[in-house]
Order: sequence, then C-alpha cells, then structure tokens
Amino acid sequence: MSRSQVVAEHLPLLRRYARALTGNQSSGDAYVAAMLEALLQDASLLDESHGPRAGLFRLFTRIWNSVSVNDKSDVTPLPLPSERRLSNITPLPRQAFLLLSLEGFSEEEVAFILGVDVAETRRLADAAGREMADDIATDVLIIEDETFIAMDLESLVKGLGHNVIGVARTHGDAIALAKNRKPGLILADIQLADGSSGLDAVNELLRTFEVPVVFITAYPERFLTGERPEPAFLISKPFQPAMVSAVASQALFFQRNSRNREPRAASA
Repeated sequence: MSRSQVVAEHLPLLRRYARALTGNQSSGDAYVAAMLEALLQDASLLDESHGPRAGLFRLFTRIWNSVSVNDKSDVTPLPLPSERRLSNITPLPRQAFLLLSLEGFSEEEVAFILGVDVAETRRLADAAGREMADDIATDVLIIEDETFIAMDLESLVKGLGHNVIGVARTHGDAIALAKNRKPGLILADIQLADGSSGLDAVNELLRTFEVPVVFITAYPERFLTGERPEPAFLISKPFQPAMVSAVASQALFFQRNSRNREPRAASA
C-alpha cells in the first residue's frame, strides 16, 4: 500500500479525533491540514514503528502540541477561527483520555503517540476523567429508535450521573420532548427507522437554543468527508460505553468552558 493510501485510510478517524480535541470541525481540520503539509515536505516524519495509524496520530500530536495555549511559545499559531483551543483546558490528559476511550488505542500505543511512558499515560487519562466529570451532570435527551440501544444509552448516561429527560424515537418525539424540558446534552442517532432524521431534529432544536450534541451512526465515514459542515462529536455503532462516556464528557466540557469564558454583564 502506498503512503498516500495509508494516509487516506486513516484520515477520517484522525479528523474525528482532531475535532474532538478542538470541539470544532474547522479548527480540527486546520490541524490535520498542517500535519499533512508537514508530511508532504518530509516523509521521514512518519514513524511507523507502532503501525501507520499510530504513526499518523503521533505526527498529528507533534503538530498539535507545538502550538502553545499561552504566550511562552516561540511557535507561530496556526490560523484557526475564534473557537481555537480554550485556554483553561489541560491538553495532555484530554489527549490520553480520547486516544484510549474514543480511538481505542492501547496504553502502549498512546504512550508512543504522546511521547511518554505507560505509567504517565495512565496518570494523564485518570486526570482527564476527573477533570471532565467535574460539575457537568445535566439533563440528557436521547434520540434513538432501536429499543435496546436506547436502553443501553439511558443506563450509561445515568451511570455517569446525568438525568435522562426522555427517549425520542422520531423527529416529532424529539421536538415535543425538548419543548417540555430543554436538555443540556443530546445523544442522537442520525437515521431513524420511520424515515425521519435525528440530524434534522437536532438542527431544528438548535435554532431555538444552544446545546452540545453527540451523534451516533453506523456509517461515520459518510460524515467525515470534509465536503460539508459535519458533526463535531460523532461516534460509530456498535459503540463501547467508554467511547460514549469520553465523547459526551468532552462535549459538555467544551460547553461549560465556553460559558465560563463569556463576558459577564456589568452589574447596575
């Protein structure tokens, strides 16, 4: 397999990881583009000693970590939009957490990707779990028409300390449930059995209020092409509980920090 074929094979999931780090499609794609440009200039940057996928994630991590979140770095930041990295997020723990839980790398592979040892990988992942679990319990709306998947999701989010306000099996159900009680997080299947769309339901809800959304689909590659606006948080079926936990926590973490960064109105 040629180098370009190797990159193309793993690019969609690398883009998913990049947007999970940034909370934004365009920001994540900007970092991926910078990685690809670096690789085109110097193919020796790709270390495949732990496999090509881990090598690509390692190179991406080098690009990501070369851009400092403070003013102490001599590296010129990439031209990202206003949603660039939130200054109060701890980068390395979140990377370890997502590489393990979202991308399914082994501890040894994550250690290779981050350039640390396995013990440090475990410490970073534990730190991220504690950080992201802090003060993010919320009301969750589940949009899922498959009964057993809906039950699994409901049990999972309750186990994470959240409250489920309802399970919607159609577009109409979702709108009705959200009108009665606005959720703080939505977990949504994209294609529903009655032919309606979870994506359409979410877009309709987002016209009236802001809420983080995690989409669940059996065909994630259809939404990772870069050809149109895509979901920032996307997991694939069949999913692992740790993956749902990681992505839901990440979505809520970004939402919480974005609100914390909003300027407060001056008191009278």
